[in-house]
Amino acid sequence: MTLPDFVDGVEVLWRPGCPFCSRLRRGLHRRGIEVVETDIWQDRAAAARIRAVTGGDEIVPTVFVGPVALVNPSVREVESAIERHLPGRVGELIGPRPRTVWSRLADTVRGRPAADPSRRSKES
Repeated sequence: MTLPDFVDGVEVLWRPGCPFCSRLRRGLHRRGIEVVETDIWQDRAAAARIRAVTGGDEIVPTVFVGPVALVNPSVREVESAIERHLPGRVGELIGPRPRTVWSRLADTVRGRPAADPSRRSKES
């Protein structure tokens, strides 16, 4: 959905008690995506913006990325929208991909040094 008003960056509209909101907010944080979070129970104008893009419903989470509104998106969908609609700000809005346990284990097996030497065990 496209909005007439442009959002400068990424805004997540959510409400307390919403498990979908909690999961998305946690995932965006883990992925290092910079967002502004707005509780629609505290900001009635934000609730009205959601109703405007959903045909009158208050469906959360709703994420505004530049000129686009995403209703209940995945983290990957938000990331793709940033890449598509805010390409000049990707480096600012999306942090480096987090290293998983499996990628760190693979590096150890291949004999590559650990990314953070302070976390390696020291032998006496």
